[in-house]
Amino acid sequence: MSWRPVVPALVLQLVALSAPAALAAPEGGSPVPVSTAQVQRGSTEIVLTGLGTAQAWQSVTARAQVNGYLSAIEFQEGQAVHKGDLLAMIDPRPYAATLAQAAAHKASDQANLANDRVNLHRDTDLAQRGFGSQQQADNDEALVREYEANVQADDAAIASARLNLDFCQIRAPIDGVVGFRLVDVGNLIEASAETAIVTVQQIQPIAVVFTLPEREFEQIESAIQLHPLVVRAYTADVRTLLDTGTLVAPDNSIATASGTIALKAVFPNAGRRLWPGQYVQSRLVLRTEANTIEVADDAVQHGPDGLYVYTVDQAMVAHHAAVTVGYDDGKFSVVRSGLAAGETIVTGGQERVQDGSKVESNQKPALRG
Repeated sequence: MSWRPVVPALVLQLVALSAPAALAAPEGGSPVPVSTAQVQRGSTEIVLTGLGTAQAWQSVTARAQVNGYLSAIEFQEGQAVHKGDLLAMIDPRPYAATLAQAAAHKASDQANLANDRVNLHRDTDLAQRGFGSQQQADNDEALVREYEANVQADDAAIASARLNLDFCQIRAPIDGVVGFRLVDVGNLIEASAETAIVTVQQIQPIAVVFTLPEREFEQIESAIQLHPLVVRAYTADVRTLLDTGTLVAPDNSIATASGTIALKAVFPNAGRRLWPGQYVQSRLVLRTEANTIEVADDAVQHGPDGLYVYTVDQAMVAHHAAVTVGYDDGKFSVVRSGLAAGETIVTGGQERVQDGSKVESNQKPALRG
């Protein structure tokens, strides 16, 4: 038989009743230390946040359009280039020779044409006066037309040869930044193989493509009809603003597999802080609401009956106040009802506070003005 001490039921009841009172810091006890802030009215941006990637506004792969020996690379990898800058050179000598040959052929045809025109004029005059054959005049006219056609063909051959000679100079098609070279000097380039020389990517401006849930599409589309929408690009941890741009357009279809809609925004990227392939957090500003009450998310508590905050009166006593929240951006909540401007609320230390608790505040700011 084991011995067990007997505790009077009255003592147990007294202990149970005293525990909540000690937790709540009754009047005359030590106040609960908390952080507080005064509720103010201001303007709130209604924002949608989505993960995206930066993409070059334009991306072009420079390729050879003629066959030949790659004789020079005229860029440094990672260099900023402008449209028309020389990037590479294919040995132009074979094409220069072809151009010279076409020009010489034209000169020969022009000489023959001039001679046949003289013959045509003379034989036509003789035939009209009965001293020559009409057939000879007709033959001369046919030869003139033939050489005229030859000269036109020579012009086309010269234009083609000059174009191929120009193609020996591979130039930047756009303003942008070149990547790594994809072929080295000394290689034989074949146009039919579509050999790439380098890729040029335009990063000023630059695009960001991000996704949002399809349920947001209707309000996005409505907002687009009213005014251009601002988009802010942040680092993936949402701590650093990289650039501010404008929404270009949503994609023309919703991804059924993920239930998301892709959107494209354009950024000036003057500081080159956005780079193709970079992950960013995109914050799309739908509108700005005036005269709102905005509190830190830490101030809003979740209870069995819904959301609430603790207000603090002039006697530094905390009171439970039910609230409704209309918008939450992850850091701050817009309170639609339950609070008034000028009230003081608890923003930190609520875990030790109950309705009626005496509190003391270090007045830590937690609201946006």
